[in-house]
Amino acid sequence: MNIYVCVGSSCHLKGSYQIIELMKKALEENGLTDQVNLSAAFCLGKCTHGVSIKVDDEIVTGVSPETFPDIFQRYVLTPMKG
Repeated sequence: MNIYVCVGSSCHLKGSYQIIELMKKALEENGLTDQVNLSAAFCLGKCTHGVSIKVDDEIVTGVSPETFPDIFQRYVLTPMKG
């Protein structure tokens, strides 16, 4: 699985680096560090929708510390468990 966190200007201002840290921590806590490639991306084209991430080919918008747990569960944990 490949996960990209947008670090373009808009997402950066909305806290993308905090999302990267949350993602790193969640991947470690769930033993997925070796199975997921986590990278930064420059602009996923959804600048008005909050921090954006791309999970494989799906773009997820509106990622914040508050929405992160649900997004991680839905887009990372559930697919990884098959």
